Amino acid sequence: MAPGDVKSDKTILAVDIGATTIKFCPVDLGGVLGAVRRRRTPYPCEPTRLAALLAQRILASGLTQVGVGFPGEIEDGLVTDPGNLSRRAGMGSDIDAELDELWRGFPLEEALRRSTDREVRVVNDASLAALGCCSGVGIELVVTLGTGFGLALEIDGQLRGVRDVGAEALEARTYDEVLGERSRAADEAQWRSSLAEAVLGFDREFHPTVLHLAGGNARRLSPHFVPELSCPVVIHGNDAPLRGAVKLFYP
Repeated sequence: MAPGDVKSDKTILAVDIGATTIKFCPVDLGGVLGAVRRRRTPYPCEPTRLAALLAQRILASGLTQVGVGFPGEIEDGLVTDPGNLSRRAGMGSDIDAELDELWRGFPLEEALRRSTDREVRVVNDASLAALGCCSGVGIELVVTLGTGFGLALEIDGQLRGVRDVGAEALEARTYDEVLGERSRAADEAQWRSSLAEAVLGFDREFHPTVLHLAGGNARRLSPHFVPELSCPVVIHGNDAPLRGAVKLFYP
């Protein structure tokens, strides 16, 4: 933490790992404290390389509790699918089979705990965003719009398991490719149209009482961008996962 940052007795370090950028920030139950610091996600992103980078920042923070959002599937601290981190040179490059294999089963949470002697908790990044968005009432669907595409579901305050849709097929490509930042930058009108169709599909599948949009590209949309939706839409800022990290410790 930088000099002058406010610190409470429930301040933790939030870490949001993205396919392009990793964000670090102290947070407490009131929200983000101080500046959000960013570091480019390193490629090729071997698990030990990423773990060493995170450990360095965790130790430098001086904080003893750390909440981490991981951009892939993770179960009990073990990576089961690394998502775009297995691409040799990041988004737009191919999946590297050897790199993908290195990630699968990697104990990221335990590796960070051992190397820092801190209490570290690692969850899927969309799930972390849900903790920062949701009110705890009804069926709340969270869509994250950044370098890739993420999905999370919370029902009456309880996170429910939902597939990591980023790598699923959509329009002969994947959700990450069709609805991620590269596609938006190339053709925003088509990106909006594809996103509206995808969101309507999830609306029919999950029947949410509210839809939360988070991530860097959520701010490009209005709450009425899909008039046919059966529920209201709430737009959140890019710091939803950071705000959610504290709830891993203080729900």
